[in-house]
Amino acid sequence: MSESLAVSGRLTGRHLKRLVRVTRSGTIGPTALYYAGFTAPIISASVALLAKDVARSMGWDTLLQILVSANLAAFAGIAWYLIFMRWSYRIRPGRGTELTLDTQVTVTEACLSVRRGPVETRIGWTGIRKIVTAPGHLAVFIEGADTLIIPDDWFGNDTARRVAFTEFVTSRVSH
Repeated sequence: MSESLAVSGRLTGRHLKRLVRVTRSGTIGPTALYYAGFTAPIISASVALLAKDVARSMGWDTLLQILVSANLAAFAGIAWYLIFMRWSYRIRPGRGTELTLDTQVTVTEACLSVRRGPVETRIGWTGIRKIVTAPGHLAVFIEGADTLIIPDDWFGNDTARRVAFTEFVTSRVSH
C-alpha cells in the first residue's frame, strides 16, 4: 500500500461511554474499590471503639455498649461503602477535547497517526498492543498511552472503506 487510509469524526458521549467499557476490566475503578472495600472496615472499627468508649463513659452496662457500638459500626461501614460506590458511577468519561474537536486517524505503512485539533500523535505499529473489533467500533490499545476508539459512524455508509481500514490495521498489528 503506497497511500494512506484516513477517517475522521467527532466523538460523542455515547462513544466515550463505549470507550470506558472497552478499557475497564470492571464496572468501577480501582480507587473506588480501595476506598469502599479497604477503608470501610477501618471506619467501622474506629466507630465501634469510639461508640464503646462514649457508652462506657456514660455508665451504660457492657451488653448495651456492645450492641450500640456494633450497630453504629455497621451503619458507618455500610454508609462509607455505599458513598464511594455511588461516587464511582458518577464520573463522566472524557479526557479533554474529545467531545469538542474532530479527530482524524490516518494509517500508513509506517504508523498510525491521530490528529485532534493542532495536536498530532504518531504511533509506530510496534507501539500498539492489540486491536479489538466489536460491533460499532474499532478499539486500538496503545502501549503507554490511552486507548483510541474509532466508531463505525465515522465511515458513514462506506462499508468497503471501513472494512479496508479495519483489515489494514489488524494486519499490521497481528505480527
